[in-house]
Amino acid sequence: MKPIYLDNNATTMVADEAREAMLPYLSAEYGNPSSMHHFGGKVHRKIESAREEVAKLINAEPEEIIFTSCGTESDNTAIMSALETTGKRHIITTRVEHPAVLNFCMAQGRKGCKTAFLPVDKSGRLDLDNLEKAINDETAVVSVMYANNESGVIFPIEKIAEIVKSRGVLFHTVAVQGAGKIEIDVKRLPVDMMSLSGHKIHAPKGVGALYIRKGTRFSPYIIGGHQERGRRSGTENVASIVAMGTACGLARNNIAEEIVKMKRMRDRLENGLIERCPDAIINGDKENRLPNTTNISFEYIEGEAILLRLNEHNICASSGSACTSGSLEPSHVLRAMGVPFTAIHGSVRFSLSRYTTDEEIDFVLKTMPPIIRELRDLSPFGR
Repeated sequence: MKPIYLDNNATTMVADEAREAMLPYLSAEYGNPSSMHHFGGKVHRKIESAREEVAKLINAEPEEIIFTSCGTESDNTAIMSALETTGKRHIITTRVEHPAVLNFCMAQGRKGCKTAFLPVDKSGRLDLDNLEKAINDETAVVSVMYANNESGVIFPIEKIAEIVKSRGVLFHTVAVQGAGKIEIDVKRLPVDMMSLSGHKIHAPKGVGALYIRKGTRFSPYIIGGHQERGRRSGTENVASIVAMGTACGLARNNIAEEIVKMKRMRDRLENGLIERCPDAIINGDKENRLPNTTNISFEYIEGEAILLRLNEHNICASSGSACTSGSLEPSHVLRAMGVPFTAIHGSVRFSLSRYTTDEEIDFVLKTMPPIIRELRDLSPFGR
């Protein structure tokens, strides 16, 4: 039986078109894009075409895009560049960021940096007054995600950017979950740097991108050769870059239609589970969130038990970020949102994609309620 895959915020299936686009660069077109001969030049031109497609997805200029190995590298690079170019030692971020930002900031703290971790309210929203108060003369960068990977909550990036830029501070946003799922226009948003990841938009794992606004002072994180105009050294992962370019083109061409489709299916799944499973709670802002994401807590039971039972039916979901799945601690995002003790351990994240079908949603709605009833009966806290 084919898996019913509802864990697309962890990773996505590689689109057929992206896979086909990358195959020649794993076989016949193996030239080094930095070589001066025609064979390598053909490969270089294909990288530049992919760069154009990535840029178009967020309405950037191609020269503002550098390719990286992943979203984590893009995040680390952006924050480190801000520290290096400003000489300042203060970072502002939020308590609900991805570990790629949180753990990097904590690592910098052990080297003498100070970080302000801003709280969120019970809906996962940021208090902009707290942000404004946190900025000081030593602030090098503010890093706030575009959309949360666990709750799907979308932050008011335009307002945040306006506050940050009015204080003359660099602003970085992690758009790993937002890009390709909602419209993003860097011509309208005064962001300095933005992180993207290939495997969240139906490209392979192991490729990402960093948008750097033209005129932004930048210090490279990986130093070596002249690749990426000297901003990110290392021979390019050509096949995956080509695939990411193709995936970005697919996302851009179909984004309006896919937003409507995913939101409709997400709402049907969410409403059906809330109706059929007593003591179920939606976590996060119900309005300002990604169209593909719902995070639901089922009180008095363990989320891991739910996931194991779902897995027996070949249904793939998540209890939070894939990057923290080895931890027994409850989600740091839900903790920051103040989700009650009776619910925080029983959270499940469902994240859809363009390949999700109505038949799959029907199967989950049929399968999930009996699982919840059975686990509640077994729970010492069940009702």
